[in-house]
Amino acid sequence: MTARLDPYAAAPSLMKQWTAVSLAINASLEPSLVELVKIRASQINQCANCINMHTAEARTQGETEQRIYLLSAWREAPCYTDRERAALGWTDALTSLSQGHGHDAAYPALAAQFTEEEQVKLTLLINVMNAWNRIAVGFGLWIDTPATRVAA
Repeated sequence: MTARLDPYAAAPSLMKQWTAVSLAINASLEPSLVELVKIRASQINQCANCINMHTAEARTQGETEQRIYLLSAWREAPCYTDRERAALGWTDALTSLSQGHGHDAAYPALAAQFTEEEQVKLTLLINVMNAWNRIAVGFGLWIDTPATRVAA
């Protein structure tokens, strides 16, 4: 894949602000949950760049290969907590919103596992990740992270 443009060079001020907002939202929930949500949204959006980045990041944070590999079939895999399942269901519903309104079915599990404030934080995280996927796919970005370079 060849990058079409570098958004950081094209709009440095806005990209700096966007990155700062993204980092603040990322820090608002537990890191293991954040990485699972990022990977899952990126799988749905077919963003190779973000799948690569966030699976590597999840591994550096101690996530297991099993849980990373099973994420695309999380509903059938017994290795996720109820809280993670609620977050993944909400991620699937919001990321696939244009395919139908599955959020009504996903909300009860979300409400059972997350406070109202956490629901907002998770929803912002999902929205940020979907936006990053669109930036990366739209502009053909590929960023090798230190973790992916070590693995290679």
